[in-house]
Amino acid sequence: MLPPKPPARPDKVSFLRYLRLFRQDILSAQPAKLYRAWMAEFKTPFFRSYLINQPELVREVLNARPDDFPKSDRINEGLRPLLGNSVFVTNGETWKRQRRIIDPAFEGGRLRDTFPAMWAAGQAAVARLDEGETEIEQETSFAAADVIFRTLFSIPIEDEVASRVFTQFRDYQRSQPILNIAAMVPLPRWVPRLFSRQTKDTAKAIRALITQLTAARMAAIKAGTAPDDLATKIMTTKDPETGQTFSTDEMVDQVAIFFLAGHETSASALAWTLYLLAMHPDWQDRLADEAKALEQGPDVAVMSKLRLSRDVFREGLRLYPPVPMMVREASCPENFRDRDIKKGAQIVVSPWHLHRQERLWDNPDGFDPTRWGTENGKTCQRDAYIPFSSGARVCPGAGFAMFEGPLILSMLLRAYRFDLVEGKVPVPVAHLTVRAKDGIWLRVSKR
Repeated sequence: MLPPKPPARPDKVSFLRYLRLFRQDILSAQPAKLYRAWMAEFKTPFFRSYLINQPELVREVLNARPDDFPKSDRINEGLRPLLGNSVFVTNGETWKRQRRIIDPAFEGGRLRDTFPAMWAAGQAAVARLDEGETEIEQETSFAAADVIFRTLFSIPIEDEVASRVFTQFRDYQRSQPILNIAAMVPLPRWVPRLFSRQTKDTAKAIRALITQLTAARMAAIKAGTAPDDLATKIMTTKDPETGQTFSTDEMVDQVAIFFLAGHETSASALAWTLYLLAMHPDWQDRLADEAKALEQGPDVAVMSKLRLSRDVFREGLRLYPPVPMMVREASCPENFRDRDIKKGAQIVVSPWHLHRQERLWDNPDGFDPTRWGTENGKTCQRDAYIPFSSGARVCPGAGFAMFEGPLILSMLLRAYRFDLVEGKVPVPVAHLTVRAKDGIWLRVSKR
């Protein structure tokens, strides 16, 4: 039995039909041939876009020449109410300055420092979970948000402000499609973006709450009473080239993307991985047995013993990459696969399709955590596996996620068994991340 996969659209549809499908869900809006194509061209009345699905082209865009292919403003249009000018949406020198300040907070040594907070969040997730039919995305969202607040601001999600941010963000996700009209139709800056009132109100509320947390931390830093967590590290790090630190307003933008990237993506990956394990109870039992290593307590050295959990989580990220597509823009004329590409064309890199590329992967749609030990798996991991992007713009929290995911997965499996619920097969759709259309329902029971 293969894991759930969204249905593909017919090869040819009208632009209006494609636009409607695209706004509803970018995954099922694509034709099946993209799982085999090295490159595909999409024509609209306003621009051309090219999906590249060949490793050499992906490396050219993401690794070899990132400055020539900046992030596209079209896709970022829908995120600006919440993210402002965060590192996720900026380009050029602004982005480089932001990364120079942010990256040191996620170096290996800092990961070890955040491990106790991750452990505490995992324990809290185990304690919160109840037996019976459970919508597991909601539980993993709560757990992932808890990790972010504990590691970033040293507060649990039960904290009043943290809880309100989480609630408002859930409302924002439901009100904001991944694309708005400006993503498909080129509009001047002065034209209103037609965000719904709910989208604007929830984004404003989230940013106000984050401002409250950030201003309080800035005051604690000045008073010398701030805890040594990620927020303090980032807010006190000086740009090595200019000597400047983030202002409070700049930090609000960054915290917004830390919450989006760190909470949304981890929640999606954990939920889908738990569903995959419910489909394969033999793997679930193997991970539960491995998780006995956790009995040694909150020692970061335990991560080296969770090898199966890491491979399973990696396979979950392959089948259900949280960010299914990344869009760049050609800053000058290009020629890919003997096709002339004009300046301003949209270049789409799709982890969703690259991770299931039929010409590259053995058993591309199947769940097989052992693949990472095979020659094909090792080759594809190097050439066709980009759940956190790649190159200069690789997610700074990639290492963070690969600690958090296997750890929380192991903690949950040590305490509980997860089984499928008959008649409730989740359908993957792309909102801000790859989620299930009607949630992921599993039956939870204590081991």
